[in-house]
Amino acid sequence: MDLESVTDELFRLRPEEFTAARDRRAAEAVRAGDRELARRVKALRRPTLAAWVSNLLARERPDEAGALIGLGEGLRDAHRTLDGGRLRELGRAQRALVASLSRQAGLLADEAGHPVGEDVLREVEETLHAVLADPGAAQEWATGRLSRPLAAVTGFPELAPDAADRLAAPPTQSAPGPARERGGGARVTDLAEARERRRREQRRESLERARRKAERAGGELRAREEELTRVRAEAERAEEAEGVARRRLEELAAEVGAAEDRGRAAREAVREVHVRLRGAERAWQAARRAAETAEAEARAAAEADDDGG
Repeated sequence: MDLESVTDELFRLRPEEFTAARDRRAAEAVRAGDRELARRVKALRRPTLAAWVSNLLARERPDEAGALIGLGEGLRDAHRTLDGGRLRELGRAQRALVASLSRQAGLLADEAGHPVGEDVLREVEETLHAVLADPGAAQEWATGRLSRPLAAVTGFPELAPDAADRLAAPPTQSAPGPARERGGGARVTDLAEARERRRREQRRESLERARRKAERAGGELRAREEELTRVRAEAERAEEAEGVARRRLEELAAEVGAAEDRGRAAREAVREVHVRLRGAERAWQAARRAAETAEAEARAAAEADDDGG
């Protein structure tokens, strides 16, 4: 047992299983005499639900995770070079990929038996934005061992929907006036446009979240309908089996009644035969005595006849 294998094992567990498994491994290390390993294992922190989902996404979707990390590298390079056209292109790819990964994270959590809500998915999306902005965060996420979700880095223009547009837009032609006024007006216009784009983005995100929620609810409804159909079929089969058993019981009860009637008739016949048997025995005994008496009388008569002759 070593720290690397134990850490990998623990962070593959569901959050509610983490603490008990960690404590067991720490106790095993103590029994093995490795108190330093036990201390380091005990120091591992249970991941939050959002961190667990983020880890699950990194492990189960390695190709998509690699694509996100590569996209972050491209965005950071475009930001350094102020390449507005490339930022605009990568910004669209960023939004599509983050939305796709967020949906996949929700589905993976469902499949793992731990559905999550919108708040958790928002934290997952913040982690994905942090991965785009910070190579250190990307490396940390790729290990699949986050204990807390990553915070999105502030001040990263390519993460804002309007950043590429601002960099690529031609200089604003404004009426003559002090340079300070022209600059302030442009900033106000940019800010208003950015706010409007952000509102549109938020509406799209809300619609996407609602769609994901509806999909999950529809899936749950279909599962319950299938279960209801299955249970109804089982109930019908059980009712049929109960009817067959009840009819057989009635048949057996009728057979038992007939057998009881036959038993009573047989017992009555036995009693009658016994009465006749006793009468026959008495008649036989009387006939035997009569025969013995007649035989004795015959012998006596024969003896008397002999004496007289």
